[in-house]
Amino acid sequence: MADTDQDQKTEQPTEKKLSDSMNRGQFAKSPEMQVLFMLAAVLGGLGFTATTASREVAEFAVSVFTRFGQTQVDRDTVVVQLADVLLTTLRAGAPILIGCIGAALLAGSIQSGFHLSPEAVGFKPENLDISKGFGRVFNKSVFVRAGIDLLKLIAIGGTLYLGARGLMLDPLFSAPVEAAYLGQFLNQATVIFLSRIILALGVVTAISYSYEKYKTRRQMMMTKEEVKEERKNAEGNMQAKAAMRRMARRFAQKQMLSAVATADVVVTNPTHYAVALKYERGKDQAPIVLAKGENRFAQRIKALAAENGVPTVENKPVARLLFALGEVGEAIPPELYQAVAGILAVVYRTHRYYFHRLKARRLELMA
Repeated sequence: MADTDQDQKTEQPTEKKLSDSMNRGQFAKSPEMQVLFMLAAVLGGLGFTATTASREVAEFAVSVFTRFGQTQVDRDTVVVQLADVLLTTLRAGAPILIGCIGAALLAGSIQSGFHLSPEAVGFKPENLDISKGFGRVFNKSVFVRAGIDLLKLIAIGGTLYLGARGLMLDPLFSAPVEAAYLGQFLNQATVIFLSRIILALGVVTAISYSYEKYKTRRQMMMTKEEVKEERKNAEGNMQAKAAMRRMARRFAQKQMLSAVATADVVVTNPTHYAVALKYERGKDQAPIVLAKGENRFAQRIKALAAENGVPTVENKPVARLLFALGEVGEAIPPELYQAVAGILAVVYRTHRYYFHRLKARRLELMA
């Protein structure tokens, strides 16, 4: 049944399907990649810190054994000695530990495309479904994983065997050597083993990750009906968003038109732009843009201004700049202070009766 469903999925996943799958944590994941990155971090850490760390540990060991016969063994001294051992060990191993944590995070980030998957975290009741659990156990991907694990075992086992056979030829196993040579041998053996394991595991990781990419892509394939349904939903969402934008624009225009009646002046282009301004001394630090519009909406602002007796001043450059730079509900830009102050001075002088009535009108609207 599952194969039949998969056969019907002939369409490539859409961007939305890929994004939703990424949010759910459905992307190619290879556990071998994290192991590979961590081993590489260990190898790099040893390369950079092995000499310093071994010297520090050796100096600590020398100091401990030098004072060993003079140290009184009791509860307090044992605690101090153990604390020193722990601190020295942490200092020696901290760079490698931090490198491993960073490598694990980097491997996970690379596989997820540096994308956070919030929906992948948390309890999912469907994971407790026994039938689905059996489905996950008895499917062909389990056999592929078993094959990859077997390949991993052969690669690592073969690498260790060949490395051990080569190291057995070292003079350490056939002739007396200095004690210091043991440390050099262990360091050299560790680097050789890690390097070869990383190379072998890199091949297995490439195979494993390629299969996971293929499997994940197959799982995300869509039927033609799913693609059509998603397009229909996307178009519906776009139409709904457009309708909401239109409603918001109408609401904003309605608010602007209702505020025109309380304006001090409407500056016009005269036909293309109209900007209504308000300035209350003692309240506003600068004139406020109540409404602005172009073409038809500008004509509506002018009509409302005429209907309510609001003074209208034709000033093409100022109207154009007010429309371009001014924001409704905010003060005019400072560079227009002088020009607008001149317009208001003329209006206040020539329309005294209007401003006498304007105070009462504003109080009415506020009430």
